[in-house]
Amino acid sequence: MTSESIGGVLGFIVAAIVLAAAFYYVPVGPFARPAPARVEVPAQPVQTVPITPTPRGPVVREVPN
Repeated sequence: MTSESIGGVLGFIVAAIVLAAAFYYVPVGPFARPAPARVEVPAQPVQTVPITPTPRGPVVREVPN
């Protein structure tokens, strides 16, 4: 067998696997699986905390010469 025929056979096998996976994972028409039910989670109010500025060191406005 030549390398071209081996490549063709391996390519056919890979294409068949990809096609089978596509039919397995992608819903098709009326045979689609129903979507899972969503559970509504009640929103909890967010408690705000007053933000204080971070303490910083002393600020030198003028530097004597």
